[in-house]
Amino acid sequence: MDGVGRAVEQLTELGFSQYEARAYVGLLGAEPMTGYALANRTGIPQPKVYETLRRLEAKNAVGRVGDDPARFVAVPAEQLLSTVDAQFRARVIGTKQSLAEIDQRSAQRAHVLPSLTDWDSIATRAADMLRQAGRHVYLSTHAEQLARFDADIADAQARGVEFDLLCFGSSKVTVPRGRMLQHASTEGMVYRHHQARHLAVVVDSTDALWALAPNGSDWDAAVAADPLFTALVKGFIRHDLDVQQIYADFPEELRARYGPGLQQLRRPADPTSAQPSAPIERTSRGA
Repeated sequence: MDGVGRAVEQLTELGFSQYEARAYVGLLGAEPMTGYALANRTGIPQPKVYETLRRLEAKNAVGRVGDDPARFVAVPAEQLLSTVDAQFRARVIGTKQSLAEIDQRSAQRAHVLPSLTDWDSIATRAADMLRQAGRHVYLSTHAEQLARFDADIADAQARGVEFDLLCFGSSKVTVPRGRMLQHASTEGMVYRHHQARHLAVVVDSTDALWALAPNGSDWDAAVAADPLFTALVKGFIRHDLDVQQIYADFPEELRARYGPGLQQLRRPADPTSAQPSAPIERTSRGA
């Protein structure tokens, strides 16, 4: 490849079209010439040469000399490359800023939740959270899992931490500060999902852990100091606690209305019924 061909190729790498590069190189170091003369010199089709020269004028790569006939001259190569370099640097800076803004927005939207996949690691992480608690803990789990945290719960209580605790099954753990409820609404019922085990912990409304073993043994857990995740787990525990508190206060009424295990609570609503259900007359229970 000769020097002219190499220069044309290098200009195209800098963003010039093939015709633009050939026209500029054809004018460089030459006397001002008309489009017709430039087409003859460079082989650019005559219908394309004036369009090409207009684009080069817009890029400040050539200048017009006179109008009748119009003649064109290339700006010095050093001046052209200085302009190209400045424009390229400006585009790089602008692109860098735009990408940084997008990256920052993406990072703000991302919710990365570290995961754990075995019970010992999950229990260790939950125990660490309980030891760091300073104000309030929401906790929901089964009795066999709760026993693992007996000492940590007692220590947190001694520090003045308040608990809202929901236990599936009977447990010897006590909560003098706060409330502890046993999940009683489905006791005596046999469901396939009753083999599942879970652990939900929220500490000081800032850190949360959610763990689940659908078959009772293979665990998966997510844990994070993420506001969205924490609000989700906290809402789950509070809702379940409130339902069990209502059941503890009105067991006969709820069983009469929804059946054993409150199974009828899950039945589809009747869209044709516009009237609310009649209230259940509450009977007096002994003291």
